Amino acid sequence: MKDTVDYERPNTVSGLVAKHAELSALRDRYKAEIKKLTVDIDHLDAAIRLFDPNADTYAIKQYVTKHRARKGSVKRFVLDCLREADEPLTSRQITERWAAERGLVCDDATYATLRKRIGACIKGCRDQGLVVDHGWTKDHDGNGPYKLWALKKGGM
Repeated sequence: MKDTVDYERPNTVSGLVAKHAELSALRDRYKAEIKKLTVDIDHLDAAIRLFDPNADTYAIKQYVTKHRARKGSVKRFVLDCLREADEPLTSRQITERWAAERGLVCDDATYATLRKRIGACIKGCRDQGLVVDHGWTKDHDGNGPYKLWALKKGGM
């Protein structure tokens, strides 16, 4: 019995693997560029607000509503956070990680919008039986208590 796989066209497979690696590297480079541009836009918004605190920069609102995350990326991110966590997390903690990973500098309104989206994702995961409620936070700020979430045992 052979342990190796014989391909009819080995050059085709190696070419596809090489192309996959090339496109993955290109995607990662563009992700880094998008993150840098997002940070630059946030800095410009902050500079505008220094001169006019009431200025409606629209860019923050446009980013949150117009540039949505790709389908499934929020769910994947939430489940990865819960999988990697040593203890149950709140929707606020997951939202802060989401913003940090994307290099976003958010105001309270943007955090609220993002947190609603993360919360909706968590509820969907709960309804699918992927995550479970682990009670409420004991030490919290003036906005708490927050509900704690964790992956369901035996789940993912």
